[in-house]
Amino acid sequence: MERIYLDHAATSPIHPQVISRMMKVMETQYGNPSSIHSFGRETRQILDDTRQALADSIQAKPNNIILTSGGTEADNLAVIGYAEKNKHLGKHIITTSIEHHAILHSCQELEKRGFEVTYLSVDETGLISIEDLREELREDTTLVTIMFGNNEVGTIQPIREIGEILTGHQAAFHTDAVQAYGVENLNVQELKVDMLSVSAHKINGPKGIGFLYVRDGIQLSQLAFGGEQERKRRAGTENVPAIAGFCEAVKISLENPNDKRKLYQGFKDVFIEKLKNNDISFELNGSLDKSLPHVLNLSFPGTNVEAMLVNLDLAGIAVSSGSACTAGSIDPSHVLVAMFGKNSERLTNSIRFSFGLNNTREQVEKAAEETAKVVARLRR
Repeated sequence: MERIYLDHAATSPIHPQVISRMMKVMETQYGNPSSIHSFGRETRQILDDTRQALADSIQAKPNNIILTSGGTEADNLAVIGYAEKNKHLGKHIITTSIEHHAILHSCQELEKRGFEVTYLSVDETGLISIEDLREELREDTTLVTIMFGNNEVGTIQPIREIGEILTGHQAAFHTDAVQAYGVENLNVQELKVDMLSVSAHKINGPKGIGFLYVRDGIQLSQLAFGGEQERKRRAGTENVPAIAGFCEAVKISLENPNDKRKLYQGFKDVFIEKLKNNDISFELNGSLDKSLPHVLNLSFPGTNVEAMLVNLDLAGIAVSSGSACTAGSIDPSHVLVAMFGKNSERLTNSIRFSFGLNNTREQVEKAAEETAKVVARLRR
């Protein structure tokens, strides 16, 4: 039986070129980047080259890039690091109710420390209201953190417009771009963001490596103490093989971004068309217009999410019910709760399909056909 992986929003397979690059580094370039001898200088060059590639990918400067252990650390450093360093300016933070838990839990931790957090609501497509943001913005607001594209339903927020609104205000603007990086055009100058989080394992790179973009002049409190790595902003000996793999993954992701977006959007259309052809009733969670091209979240009335996941897995189709970071949780998706309310049936019958490397139109068609069979069987 062919197994079809449609859970790329949770994590993605490592590209063969990335594996090859990492293996070579592990075999031959094992020096500590902080060492002054030739072995150290070789690995330091890998760090410098990667930092340049990461900066170029978002139109930033190499010194603006802090290498981290992934998106969660990048989010934590941006939210907690900035809030603590700048609390003399105020203790009010604005975020949304549909952020990744790396943001939400960071905000909850700050609330325990005496900060005040405003959680913006969203409409049924997952969009915030710009007017709500304007109304909640205060003189003592020091940070606004709003994700670029949602990891569960794919909704893209009006980041550029938010950046314009915050121009001239003391509040720093952070966006979690973990799910958008590699599929959307991210130019930090045009977006007017002060901080931006990214993770490698969403773009066919290794797990355990990511970065935080920090605009010139933005000061952060350290969360890790020890050495003076990352210009004294993040202590710890660098994970050089993963960093080298990250660099390779970024280069590959930038080769044909427009073609990739078109391909994934086409997969969405194919999937939806197949369901309609099989007379399967479903509802879209989110939007097709203002959405990440690779994320498709659908509600199937009359079904149960656990039964759907098990039956699809038995059919060789790997999908999810939402965020991978809450897998195994009995709690409903906080994103769907924010969009539809805590009593909505969508909380118990929604499935996320997400596309990526190695997926073909034939696979997507087969997955849609199998999904239709499972839905029809569960409704009988």
